This record gives sequence, structure tokens and C-alpha cells, in this order.
Amino acid sequence: MEEYRGFGTKIRFWGKRALFTRPEFKTERFSYEVMTPSAATGMLEAIFWHPGLHYVIDRIYVCRPIRYQTIKKNEVDSKGNLQDFEKMISGGTPPSLISSDHISQRNTTFLTNVDYIVECHFDMTDRANASDNPGKFAEMLRRRASKGQCFSQPYFGTKDFAANFSLWPENKEIPTINDSKNLGVMLHSMDYSDHANIRPRFFMAELQNGVMEVVGRRVFE
Repeated sequence: MEEYRGFGTKIRFWGKRALFTRPEFKTERFSYEVMTPSAATGMLEAIFWHPGLHYVIDRIYVCRPIRYQTIKKNEVDSKGNLQDFEKMISGGTPPSLISSDHISQRNTTFLTNVDYIVECHFDMTDRANASDNPGKFAEMLRRRASKGQCFSQPYFGTKDFAANFSLWPENKEIPTINDSKNLGVMLHSMDYSDHANIRPRFFMAELQNGVMEVVGRRVFE
């Protein structure tokens, strides 16, 4: 891959709620304290994606204090049976899933009033066309972000929590929170090199004066 840092592109994402689920919490959903690089990549791809590029997250700036909120929801803990739905299509009785036998109460702990700035560059992949070049891709990302254009709505970890976004001016100061801490083991990305064995990749995350460095950190499985 050919690496390109372009303009040191920065995209701002903000919204009312976010849920970057920690995998060690099984049925109870509990968010990481900061947006994960994996989530940041997905949000950038919602704005602009091309098979000829691969996003690399450099750092994530946290611009509002880290605040949690917990809610309890009723959730259906079973799935519909395909045969039941096929019978319904043929004129049978519609299957029913919502009953006292299939509902469980689960806690969801999410972040509130989030505001991040994601700094990124990208690698050119072997799927790029002869006419593709790093400068063109960087400019397309910046133009789409500045106009609020996206292929799909970016969201903070779950589609219930939509994200606003805009291009952050190149030379404008970033107002990060005054907080430094060890964030522990965090999901970095998913390894799709073997589609029969997709593996999560992690890194040791730290927050220094509101900035989480990603690029250059050791990634492990």
C-alpha cells in the first residue's frame, strides 16, 4: 500500500449519545470511554469510501467531558423461525415473538453529549485505478465533509445514535478536554484478511490532555 497523509484531514463528529460497546460485556452493553478507531473508520467510510483507499486513524480528539448514562430496556431474546415466516407468506398465521416468554431486561450504559475530531490519513490499495491518486481522494473527502454529504448516515456505534459531522478547518485550534488517563485495552479494528476467520485487533489506549494517539501504537490480537 502507498501511504498518504494528505492535508492531515480532520473531521468533526458530534451528537447526543454514543455507544462503543466493550466486547467483554456480554448481554449488558457498556461503552468505551472514547470512540474506538474501528468506529471512527466506519464513520469516515459513511462519508466517502472507495476500494482504492484504506483509512488510517492517526488520533482522536475528545472535545467534551466523558459522561455516562444508563437505561434499562426490554429486549426480545429469541429469533424468528424461517419456516414460520414462509408459512405466513403462504397464508398461514403470522408468528409472534413479543411475549413475556421472550423478553429480557438489559442495561445499556452509553456516552452522552459527545464531540470528537478524528484526524486521519489513508493508504492507497491495490484496487485503485490507474487514474486514482492520493490528492484526488483527499480532496473528495474534504469536499464531501464540508458539504455534509454522505453515502449513509454516520452513527456512534449503533444506528440508534446518529452523528452530525463537518470538516474541521486545517489551522483551527482544537479545544480538547483537560483529562489524561489510561483507557486500557481497546478495540482497534477487525482483521478481514481471512473471511472464514475474522479476528478482532486491540491496542493499549491512553488519553493525554484529551487526545488519544492511535497511529504508531502496537496492535495485537
